[in-house]
Amino acid sequence: MHKASSTSWVCGIPVSGAGKSEVLEAMGARISERRPGGYVSITNTESMYHALRKPEHLAFIRGADFSLCDGVGVIVAGWFWGERIERYNGPVLQLDCSEAGQAPGWRHFFYGGKEGVAEQMADKLRERFPDLQVVGTYTPPFRPLSAEEDAQVVEMINAAKPDIVWVGLGLLKQEAWIAEHLERVKAPWMVGVGAAFDYHAGTVPWAPAPIRALGLEWLFRLIIQPKLRAKRYWWSLVFVMEAAFGGVFRSRSTRNLPSGKREAR
Repeated sequence: MHKASSTSWVCGIPVSGAGKSEVLEAMGARISERRPGGYVSITNTESMYHALRKPEHLAFIRGADFSLCDGVGVIVAGWFWGERIERYNGPVLQLDCSEAGQAPGWRHFFYGGKEGVAEQMADKLRERFPDLQVVGTYTPPFRPLSAEEDAQVVEMINAAKPDIVWVGLGLLKQEAWIAEHLERVKAPWMVGVGAAFDYHAGTVPWAPAPIRALGLEWLFRLIIQPKLRAKRYWWSLVFVMEAAFGGVFRSRSTRNLPSGKREAR
């Protein structure tokens, strides 16, 4: 976890308190140093649900330079643990990096999405940010890559010398890919942003800004993608209930401890 960030903890899962300026400053510093190995976890309640059940996913979130809040559910879960969490999600981070990276020449690589989506996203982002440098795109097949194919992909990405590799494979898959390639992909940053590929390509509608501001993006996504979202939002609801129970139980336990033995976590 990025040392300068304040960090909230919910059910043993960290969520960074860093906002836009701190995240971009840290990303810019690492890019300037050409120091590989940094990554950002975009952490929502579905991700947190799996973190409680998959040790490798929990380790991924805990090892991130930043674990950024993606969704109002994380904010609600934080309330039960006495935490005030600010939202800074993946699609917005990608836009901010696209804008902030124009002057210093940050180099972006897009890995993932459905066929043609990464290229379409690159075109749309270049329209919005004319000086954006996209140094490559790759859409992997819907099957595991052979060791030889994977080595070729790593070689291709490294040859492009990206500063940020944006990974759009969907939750769990993209985090696992980043973890597996952290020592092999020589980029300062990797970020798994999932649905951001579709949003920025225009292939799936992004909730209008007023709806996002109200924290109702989840409802918009449920309406337009009911079959895809229903099960995933059930997992999110289960986690919020777990967080509520855990937070209340922890609060009562803390109150019952002698004053000299109370701990923050």
